[in-house]
Formats: sequence, structure tokens, C-alpha cells
Amino acid sequence: MGNYEAIIGMEVHAQLLTKSKVFCGCDADVFGAAPNTHVCPVCLGMPGVLPVTNRKAVELTILVGLALNCRIAETAVFARKNYFYPDLPKAYQISMYEFPLCLDGWLEIADPDGPEGAKKRIRIRRVHLEEETAKSFHVGDHSLVDFNRAGLPLMEIVTEPDIRTPEEARQYLLQLRATLRSLGVSTADMEKGAMRCEPNISLRPVGRETLGTKVEVKNLNSFRAVKHALDYEIRRQAEVLDRGEQVRQVTMGWDERHNRTVEQRIKEGSDDYRYFPEPDLPPLRISRAWVDEIRATLPELPQAREERFRAEYGLTAAEASLLATDRDVAAYFEGAVAAGRERGVAPKTVANWISGELFRLLRAQEIEIDQLQISPESFVELLALVQDGTITANSAKGVLAEMFASGRSATAIVHEGGLAQVSDEDALTSVVDEVIAANPEQVAKYRAGKETLLQWFVGQVMRATQGKANPQVVRELLLARLRA
Repeated sequence: MGNYEAIIGMEVHAQLLTKSKVFCGCDADVFGAAPNTHVCPVCLGMPGVLPVTNRKAVELTILVGLALNCRIAETAVFARKNYFYPDLPKAYQISMYEFPLCLDGWLEIADPDGPEGAKKRIRIRRVHLEEETAKSFHVGDHSLVDFNRAGLPLMEIVTEPDIRTPEEARQYLLQLRATLRSLGVSTADMEKGAMRCEPNISLRPVGRETLGTKVEVKNLNSFRAVKHALDYEIRRQAEVLDRGEQVRQVTMGWDERHNRTVEQRIKEGSDDYRYFPEPDLPPLRISRAWVDEIRATLPELPQAREERFRAEYGLTAAEASLLATDRDVAAYFEGAVAAGRERGVAPKTVANWISGELFRLLRAQEIEIDQLQISPESFVELLALVQDGTITANSAKGVLAEMFASGRSATAIVHEGGLAQVSDEDALTSVVDEVIAANPEQVAKYRAGKETLLQWFVGQVMRATQGKANPQVVRELLLARLRA
């Protein structure tokens, strides 16, 4: 890649969370439903039926446009996008082309190549509303089609070609997903198909302004797949160019099994789709009053929350990003901070335990924080037991694991398990004396100047007390005995 620069643009489709489909009254909650049970003549494309635009879907699309700093059009026009696939019941898709709802926005991402806290702006070309297709299933030598998904409200977000590396692409998708979830407009769950991304990538010689031939990559169902597919496609195109050949404008699919892109078909252009205005739907007239009404519902967005966490709680850029990006994580953190304020537990302590031990347990069990059995108040109860010396930090990790599994309180687990830290000097003095008496050689070395052995002695006492001794009290007792 030393001779080439990657130019990447991203197209993202996100299913919107509405109660009904975008042009008919069918229930939009189709995930897990029996095939072809959420359908009607409109979404099946029967002759003689007419679509009606879902106002809520339009509002959610405008809301996203505002969050992405877009200009909201005064007039938006639906268009017919014509192509012939079995999963398209009308043989055309109602989408938008020349006159989308939202234009000329931007989204800032963490700059992977910059210093901590540095941002890079990715320009948004357009955000528009369209209908989802049906879903095809290939069984043996034939195919089946489930039309439940056909007609779901689908939002498309298209960037300018501002992304330069696979890591930047990953950061963009993470930030976009966080924004959509914070707005409550989509689950943005890639594994369930609620958010799909299709990067367009080309290479050009370093220093040249002219764009190369772009290739679109499909079938990407995770952030990991996006990064790996882009890594592979960059290498593939570089090898083609190094051989003196031309990159073909095609659509590639990602083969997860073999970790490679595979050519699917020649890439269509806009002329191939024969766009023309949808005659069955009037243009959308968007008043400034309506836009202002929608703007008033904007919640705090991830980047604003990240900046507030840094200013209000003294977190680093990395800590704030980790805790502010996901809406549910942020809510849990702030709930714990509020509980910690009453018990004298600092926000920084809360942040460290959430981003460390709690995240480790969540990842191990593959669950989200909103499925956690531990309330923010119960979580802080555990941290307070560490802070007041009732238990050690090491014991607290085991207690947290038990809380995670059972939902029981920290105090109950500590009491029943006899895990309370021993701080009584009289109780610890005898253990300290036994450790010193059992290790005369190490005592001699310490007194001869090898003071680093002090920590070894602390470890021996902790082992003898099964980790229950207060390390600070142990340290003070050892210093007094070893220097005597």
C-alpha cells in the first residue's frame, strides 16, 4: 500500500423503529415471525393498490439528518428504482433519488492516527427514506421468499469518500450506530440485519487527486467483517494495479468462511435503475416549523455526552468515549455516579470498575448492560465496601462475579462468605510473626538492604490469610517487625 491511497465511501441502511411499515399499515415487528404473516396487498405489490407514506418514518429520518448536521430539504420526492429481483414484489423499490430528505451533513469520529481526543470529520452526502426488500432463502436447488420484511421503513445514509483506512471505517460505523441508538430510531443491530453497510473502495497513487475505479462490497454483518473485507480488498486492488491491470467496477461479496471478497456482478449505475418520480406518492413538503418541532426532541448525542463526561467527571478521552458512546452504558455509569456521590465513591473509581471488571464479565457472557442483574446502586455498594476497607479489591472481583451470576447484594455475599477484610492488628500480628519466623533467610536479606522483599512478605501474609488481611495494616506491621 506504500504507493497507493485508499478512498472509501460508506453506504449504510438502517431499519427504522416504527409500529407499521413505511407505505402500508402492516405490523413492522417482524423479527422472528412466521414467514409471510405480516403482509398485505400493498407490500406484496398487488395490482390496483396505492401506498400511503408513514409520517413517523419521515420524522425519524429528519431527526437523524439533524443529528448528522444535515440541511433538511423543503421538498423531498420519492422515486421508483427499477430492478428485477425475486425479493422485490413490485419489480421496483420506492426510494429517493434527486430530491432526498437530508443533505450535506457530517459526523465526527475518533481519529485513529491522531493524538488522544483528536477527531476527524466524515461528510454525509445524503440521508433518505426508502422501503426494505423481502428476504430470500436458498434451500437446495430452489429459493423461498419471505415478504414480512418487504416494506419496512429503511433509511439510507451515504458518506462522501472521506474515509482512508479500514480503522476509520470501523470508527465511523461505531459512531453512527451509537448515534442511531441514542436517538432511539433503530436497533442498528448488524447481526439481525437492522443495520447493513456497503463500503465503496478505490485506490489511487499517493499524491494524485483523480479517483480510481470503485468497487462495492456487500454481505458485511459485523464491524469485524467490514475491517477485514476492506483490508483484503485494498490488498487485492493494489495487486491488480501493480500488475499493470485495471480494477473493474464490480460488486463484491464478502466470503466470511475464506476471508476474501468474491465478485458477484457488474456494478450498476444510476442509469441502470431508470429512476423516475413515484407517481402514486405526492412530494413531501417539509416546513421549517415541522423541522424545529423535530429538532426540539433531539436527545444528548454521544459526542456531546463524551465531552460532558470529560469536563464533569474528569475522565480521559478514552474513558469518556468508552462510557459515553452507548446510551445504556452511559445511563448505567451516571446512575452509579449518582449513587456513589452519596457514599463517597468517586466517578473515576466508578469508571475504572465499569470499564474494567464489569465489561470483562459482560463480554464473557456476551450480554448487554441493560440485561445486567446488578443495579447501579448495588454496584456502588460493592465499591464502597472496597473503599472503606471491608474487603480487598481482589476479593471484590470475586464478589462482583457472584453478583453478576445471582443478582444478590455485595453485603450479603461478603457476610455469608466470610470475606470481610481483617484489619485488627492483634489478629494480624501473630500471622506476621509466623511468616517472619518461617523465613529467616529472606529476613536477613531484607535487613541487609534488599528492601524490595517487603512486598514478598506482604504476599506471604495475604496468602496465609486467604487474601482477607488489610494490605496496608500488614505492611505497617511488617515494617515495624523487620526494622526492629
